[in-house]
Amino acid sequence: MRQALPGTGDTAMTKEGFLGRLRSSRRTRVALVLGLLVWALIADTSYHLYPAYGWVMFVAVFLWLVTIVFFILYLFQLHMKLYMVPWPLVLMIFNVGATVLYITAFIACSASVELTSLKGTRQYNQRAAASFFSCLVMIAYGVSAFFSFQAWRGVGSNAATSQMAGGYA
Repeated sequence: MRQALPGTGDTAMTKEGFLGRLRSSRRTRVALVLGLLVWALIADTSYHLYPAYGWVMFVAVFLWLVTIVFFILYLFQLHMKLYMVPWPLVLMIFNVGATVLYITAFIACSASVELTSLKGTRQYNQRAAASFFSCLVMIAYGVSAFFSFQAWRGVGSNAATSQMAGGYA
């Protein structure tokens, strides 16, 4: 029999579901913080003079805003009200897309650091740091894509465990 978490008042919220949501929330927060760092580091340089940094800025800002929307949807459990949307599939597609976009942003940012600023200057250091953090964000979205794929595929459950969770035991 499924037991509710104390203080939640929700019998559908099991301990495993709560811990899974908490881990997902941590990955999202890591991607948000690191993405904001990339955004801030590039925004503080003269990125508008170089098309590569314009692309990095677009990727960082766009994915940061979309991640905020998904974070709010899951934080306030609004995805439960939109039950007709296949959320595991949507999150997997978003995370894979974000990983691919951050791969391109990382390559563009890394390849342009040496070409656009003098070594040892403030702009060089900021752009090198932006390259490093864009690599970390790429890894964070890649890890989220992996776990989103597992959630979409349904790893960890089978017919026997899903029937037992129905209250027959």
